[in-house]
Amino acid sequence: MSAVWDFADFDDHEHVHMFRDRVSGLTAVIAVHSTHLGPGAGGVRYWHYPQRAAAITDALRLSRGMSYKNAMAGLPMGGGKGVILADEGAVKTPELLAAFGRAVESLGGAYVTAEDVGMSDADMVAISRHTKHVSGLPVASGEAGGDPGPLTALGVYLGIKAAIKQGLGTDSANGVHVAVQGVGSVGGGVARRLAAEGAKLTLADVNLARAKDLAEELGADLADSAAIMEIEADVLSPNALGAILTERSIEKLRVPIVAGGANNQLSTAADGQRIHDRGIVYAPDYVINAGGIINVALEYLGQGSREEVESRIHLIPGRLAEIWAESKASGAPASAVADRMAQKLIGRG
Repeated sequence: MSAVWDFADFDDHEHVHMFRDRVSGLTAVIAVHSTHLGPGAGGVRYWHYPQRAAAITDALRLSRGMSYKNAMAGLPMGGGKGVILADEGAVKTPELLAAFGRAVESLGGAYVTAEDVGMSDADMVAISRHTKHVSGLPVASGEAGGDPGPLTALGVYLGIKAAIKQGLGTDSANGVHVAVQGVGSVGGGVARRLAAEGAKLTLADVNLARAKDLAEELGADLADSAAIMEIEADVLSPNALGAILTERSIEKLRVPIVAGGANNQLSTAADGQRIHDRGIVYAPDYVINAGGIINVALEYLGQGSREEVESRIHLIPGRLAEIWAESKASGAPASAVADRMAQKLIGRG
């Protein structure tokens, strides 16, 4: 396997750590992209990767995205990400979570972990017994913190509304057809908010039963998780895993807007130009999906109530509007405009 700095997604990361604990079975990667603004904050993902190199790539991409996300959200936090490699069919154990907590603690606060794909708030509690550098823990009503999913969903919903205004010229989602790919904690929350406003929904998820149950609840249509990328709609909202916007998939898009909560939606930087060239309004993922990290960051910093969290999340549409205005003025893709803004904020402009 190549050295980590030879990976295509290595971007002058400050730290990349590999952890192995034979007793618990832990195999993990923690990547810290930047601590220019503060400790590298970002969730830990529990996922099965066919190849270990793919886990390193994921950690590199996701940690860079967290640097950009935290900077654009105005948080005094850098960017980091953890990945726990799950054996196929394996079950998380208290021993594995304890070993990951010790791994986080060994970094001395350079990385602050939180909940991500495959992890729960109960897992965060288990990890917190072995490190103080963890967020997303259960909190009292009205306080910042806890499960970040619903707050991410709020920000994505508000961002979709901003994109609808930008692309369709209307302030309401009523009657707007939104194709939602992924209906877990974030996508499901987005779908419920859109349905309450009268949007027409088509839902898809690799967990067909979950998608079917939500479709019945909301009166939505169902589609295959891959086929939804080619559905004719007003908005495609990707809320599952990343790298779904490729040269091939962009050619087949039949929507004027792409706005969703999945991380790293663009497979390559060139795909940002491709989506721009098609005239599609694109909401950079690390801007629209910042609600969750705003929530857990304010919890970790001890700076704010749930009201303050939601107040900051309501700033997301304005940031998107600023990006789209600069994109229109400069002719650069929205993705490139957002990257430049974020790079300047973390001292790399």
